[in-house]
Amino acid sequence: MNNTPLRIEQYETVLFNANLNPKGIPESVTRAIKENIPSIVKYPDIYYNKLKSAVSSYAKAPLENIVLGNGSTDLLKLFGALILPKKALLISPGPSEFERVLSAYGAELSYYDLDEEKEFVLDMDDFIKSLTDDLDMVIIGNPNNPTSKKIELSDIRKLTEACKDLGIFLIVDEMYIEFLDNYLDYTAVPLTEEFDNIAVIRSVSKFFAVPGLRFAYAIINNPEQKEIIDLTTTKNNVASLTAIAITDMFRDEAYIEESQSIVHTERSLVYLAMSTSKTIKLYKPDANFMLVKLLKDDLTSSDVAMHCNQRGIIIRKGDDIRGLSDKFIRFCFMNPKQNDLMVNTILEIV
Repeated sequence: MNNTPLRIEQYETVLFNANLNPKGIPESVTRAIKENIPSIVKYPDIYYNKLKSAVSSYAKAPLENIVLGNGSTDLLKLFGALILPKKALLISPGPSEFERVLSAYGAELSYYDLDEEKEFVLDMDDFIKSLTDDLDMVIIGNPNNPTSKKIELSDIRKLTEACKDLGIFLIVDEMYIEFLDNYLDYTAVPLTEEFDNIAVIRSVSKFFAVPGLRFAYAIINNPEQKEIIDLTTTKNNVASLTAIAITDMFRDEAYIEESQSIVHTERSLVYLAMSTSKTIKLYKPDANFMLVKLLKDDLTSSDVAMHCNQRGIIIRKGDDIRGLSDKFIRFCFMNPKQNDLMVNTILEIV
């Protein structure tokens, strides 16, 4: 019997599988919550004027096109209920949450499999060829999770146009968009001003490291659908403290700039450090996490995960992700010392 402890006690557990910003909770959030505790004795303002104005300014979208929600899953469910898709197309590999939400509404799911031989980069022209007129919804992530690959805005435009022609509603999940270098060049938010068949969903959980605040927002420019959403959703569905904290957080320019700088640097350093190994394949990342394939025949993702656990390093195995296997691992980028430990620990076994 193996009596090896799950982790060595001198190491602090670090969640390299959570994909959270290594800077942690913004000081603006901590301060706003401390200073506004008394607000919880009142019901939230059903109009959320300050919050919507902050979202509008941050996302560079008209205030009337903003939809508020308790996390991205909440918004996915909202659009699932709105569209009630009979058939939907997803990209594989991709987040399992898309599957769970659409299955709950009885949608038949079809998949477009990314080509491992092409580094899991989406071939948009080929993807568009797979669209059929019996599809009601398409969901894509930009950047994709778990591949960490971005999609050019010009490609998303082509997809939006193709979906429009076929009567397909397109959802672009931008949960990790702020981690991209020059992310404003890639966001699909500007497309919502031209097209009424696209919704862009963003969560604050990952980039701002506040999953516990349960907040996400969507951008949609379809007056008819927006009216239905306004009539059917709870008027005060965002908690008072969350609304106040998020309003201040979106204006925290120092945190935003420092976060993007840290991730840019650490992404480059980790990729460079691990690229020397001949027994792993790195898929060059665009976001704050990286996908890696294990090339040794006798090594699995479970072996690597167990080895990492002993150092307090928790990584994501790819064995339960459609389109991957037990030869894939994924991890995010944390602070420099933590990344050094993670890299050295993985290289010890691979």
